[in-house]
Amino acid sequence: MLPTDDLMNEHRVIERMLGILTKASNRLEKGQDIDPGLYVGAVDFLKNFADKCHHTKEEKLLFEKMMERGVSGEVGPIAVMMREHQDGRAHVKSLDKFSKEKMSKTTREGLIKSSRAYVDLLSKHIQKEDNVLYPLANQILDKEDQKELEKGFEEVEEKVMGPGVHERYHRMIEEWEERFD
Repeated sequence: MLPTDDLMNEHRVIERMLGILTKASNRLEKGQDIDPGLYVGAVDFLKNFADKCHHTKEEKLLFEKMMERGVSGEVGPIAVMMREHQDGRAHVKSLDKFSKEKMSKTTREGLIKSSRAYVDLLSKHIQKEDNVLYPLANQILDKEDQKELEKGFEEVEEKVMGPGVHERYHRMIEEWEERFD
């Protein structure tokens, strides 16, 4: 398995959270109540799993290695992905703010708007990475580069995330998916 396969597997998990946020937004829009813990948990997941783990693997390891092999970080796919990561962080910051507020009309609207903006951005972002950036990486990186990335990804898992964190997030997602079925 290539390191980009690992990243794509993480994308599938992130997409599951995007689905949960979409369903929650739809319910809020219909005037239904949503357990505020969903948004607190979603923000935790997005900050830690999606950003601290997944984006760290991309930004600090994959993108750096691709730039070493001649891909520009100033223009093109890497520059676009970095800009979208920043935009995503802004949406998560907004979600975080609204998730801590007492539920009101303004809070509902903020949660819906922030969730939808993030889901839209990340859905398109993931498609670009899966279909453009990762295939490009796999074309230009040699076996030694791939081994180095694999080792780096394992270090991120161990040192940045720690044991059991992925499993905890998977369980959280499964619980929320069951609530929305």
